[in-house]
Amino acid sequence: AFDFSVWEIFGALVYGGSLVIVPYFTSRSPEDFLKLLSEEGVTVLNQTPSAFRQLIPLAQKSTAPLSLRYVIFGGEALELESLRPWFERYGDRQPRLINMYGITETTVHVTYREITARDLAHKGPSPIGRPLADLSLHVLDANLNPQPVGIAGELYVGGAGLARGYLNRPELTSERFIASPFDASQRLYRSGDLARRRVDGSLEYLGRIDQQVKIRGFR
Repeated sequence: AFDFSVWEIFGALVYGGSLVIVPYFTSRSPEDFLKLLSEEGVTVLNQTPSAFRQLIPLAQKSTAPLSLRYVIFGGEALELESLRPWFERYGDRQPRLINMYGITETTVHVTYREITARDLAHKGPSPIGRPLADLSLHVLDANLNPQPVGIAGELYVGGAGLARGYLNRPELTSERFIASPFDASQRLYRSGDLARRRVDGSLEYLGRIDQQVKIRGFR
């Protein structure tokens, strides 16, 4: 019943996949979780980077076969260097590792970036890539002007995939969902996240610009 679960559940079912429900105690044991991945022949795994880091040393020593085609990261910043042991064992083609940035207000992903072994040479922040097809991204300053390449700014999200607002919270909706300075018919969502563009047009995630924290998943 949280934003990521919508994509996990229907992303599998509407494409004809099987949905593997992880038992609670299995989710608390990296050893049992790795065993489940092998026994169920899981092909698409959704993980936070911190949870995946617990699997890496176990997978390095394991002889159990894995059927993974994709590992998709979300929920927190990805430290590229943490993936080095994984790439040394499995390479970067099977499975393919995908880093995604998302927010509840788009349920849930916003950007897509495939990570390869070559990225380990990059010592900068978490690369989050480019927007999905039904979304647009803007890195803006405090006056809603676009920031130049390499300069940090707040990340604003627009497009058809954006929510209409918060249910029964008109004040919060008006605060976070603003009129787009680029198209009067569109709205942008103020994410509160700091980002910057690379020369190639992709984005790097730099963290929060406010004091928001999450406690048991609640902002």
